[in-house]
Amino acid sequence: MIELAVPANVHVRPYLTLQPFDVNSISSVKPRTRTTTTRTLETKTSFVFGAFNRTLGGQLAAKGDFNADDQEKSKSKKRVFFLDVNPLCYEGSTPSLRSFGRWVSLFFDQVSRSDPVIAVLDGERGNEHRRQLLPSYKAHRRKSVGQLTTSRRFSKDHVGRSHDSRQFVIDVLQKCNVPVVKIDGHEADDVVATLVEQVLQRGYRAVIASPDKDFKQLISEDVQLVMPLNDLERWSFYTIKHYIAQYNCDPHSDLSLRCIMGDEVDGVPGIQHVVPGFGRKTALKLLKKHGSLENLLNAAAVRTVGREYAQEALTKYADYLRRNYEVLALRRDINIHLEEEWLIERDTGNDSIILSNLFTSLEAKQNLTQQSRSHFSNG
Repeated sequence: MIELAVPANVHVRPYLTLQPFDVNSISSVKPRTRTTTTRTLETKTSFVFGAFNRTLGGQLAAKGDFNADDQEKSKSKKRVFFLDVNPLCYEGSTPSLRSFGRWVSLFFDQVSRSDPVIAVLDGERGNEHRRQLLPSYKAHRRKSVGQLTTSRRFSKDHVGRSHDSRQFVIDVLQKCNVPVVKIDGHEADDVVATLVEQVLQRGYRAVIASPDKDFKQLISEDVQLVMPLNDLERWSFYTIKHYIAQYNCDPHSDLSLRCIMGDEVDGVPGIQHVVPGFGRKTALKLLKKHGSLENLLNAAAVRTVGREYAQEALTKYADYLRRNYEVLALRRDINIHLEEEWLIERDTGNDSIILSNLFTSLEAKQNLTQQSRSHFSNG
């Protein structure tokens, strides 16, 4: 099921009215020149599968590594931002609407400004298919915004119920004139990857706002990331230059490299778990020669491509590696279609009052909770 919460000229019924804190000041503000109208579509799941100079590696790529004409062409294209909402709703591993408010406020003020923004949420049972392929997939990762009913701290200290928290997040984004997309059965990453492809086809650049490294497989001259840096309390752009400087390989090899080396955070074991001598250096050397995991596996099936241990690993564990690929590859075929209305300049007129009221509401809730605890402990 596809749920869209967007400004009304996309012709879509509003989400349920929410009153997480009974705060009229937020829900009373209307999007400027737009009303809100949610479209629900059935879809079948198809399995294929100027202050942002700091980089994660602290490195800069040499200027000569890139074609200047391509860079200039890319800069001349308009940008569309994709906001990966779920990771922003956490302070470490603790659910936090304050974290959401802080990062969104900085994002609107410092990064996207009036550029189009499309927000994406994880759908219910979004990682079910990948879990069937690999039960350890994201077994220890944070829950989605809509799956927090069992979190005691979240339910008592923040908004009472996870359903209310998700609706509250959607409400804030809607009133800041940001369309919100959530497709049941699909993770936000796959929805973003699908929409990024459509944005590029229309001649735009795409910028993905997320701390999730899975998006690095999409990086190109026309696709950038912008990541929240907790220690500096700001967002930082991460481009193809930064990627090559950090990893010393082409972004197109990123996915293949991760399939071989695994991803501990996502619970995807690498080949070193079954062949300890097969390390990153070997993987990079082979990928630079063959270009992709599939090319490498096909070559290994008919001829010798490396030392005996590497050759044996690639032939004996080919299915193991292909499974990793199916788990880690972002899908780009989700049944969602980019609306023209999502590409217009965002009206920022509500940002200040909406976000101000958000923090006021959170402060009031925190004070009320502290008073209740104090009364309980004294009483």
